[in-house]
Amino acid sequence: MSDALLTHEQTLELLRNAQGGDEEAIKTLVQKNEPLIRSIIRKFTGRGTEYEDLFQIGSMGFMKAIRNYDETYGVRFSTYAVPLVMGEIKRFLRDDGMIKVSRTLKELAARAARAEEKLRREKGQNPSVNEIAAELDVDAEELVFALESSRALISIDDPLFDDPSSENMAERTLPDTGCDCDAADRVMLRELISRLEPRERQIVVLRYFKDKTQMEIAKMIGVSQVQVSRLETQILHKLRQAAL
Repeated sequence: MSDALLTHEQTLELLRNAQGGDEEAIKTLVQKNEPLIRSIIRKFTGRGTEYEDLFQIGSMGFMKAIRNYDETYGVRFSTYAVPLVMGEIKRFLRDDGMIKVSRTLKELAARAARAEEKLRREKGQNPSVNEIAAELDVDAEELVFALESSRALISIDDPLFDDPSSENMAERTLPDTGCDCDAADRVMLRELISRLEPRERQIVVLRYFKDKTQMEIAKMIGVSQVQVSRLETQILHKLRQAAL
């Protein structure tokens, strides 16, 4: 096969063959997509891991994409593969201890949790970020950064509002392709959420993972309930468009 880029149809044919055990098809897919893999790993250089080691780890994620891709997902293979490659690298860096949150940020997040509880008791309602920042005498943006950096990773597999029967964030946001969303789809959604602006991510977390109403969120971030409603609609549309 020439050095030209693969068409969508050629990629699908190679994937079918690769999933059937054709080693030559696997080799071709990896070779043709090497520039894609390398473009992803460049985002993770400078963190103490050799470039070629990152490439090998990224290639492992790419192999997972080859094994698990299904045409019925309704997305191009490259779109499907990117979050798996990134996820494999991030998982390695996290498990290897390369991604760390500074002690200062952790301490600020802990102080914020105590201040939030204190203000909640005093006011009888959830305080806003600005109120917590004022209580701690820190900049609101610094506080948001500390909370974002230190918060535990929330699984997008979790149901909304702690109701096991309710849909999860992936089901609410990913396009309906007529098939069940598997773990790879959820990795894709996690990656899409990570690209949102800080306030957009905050709204998604509060609304879909913290069981907050639009009115509660409005008070926390200092805007009106109508603005939160409008922002929520825009964010979901943005995520859907990015997932296509």
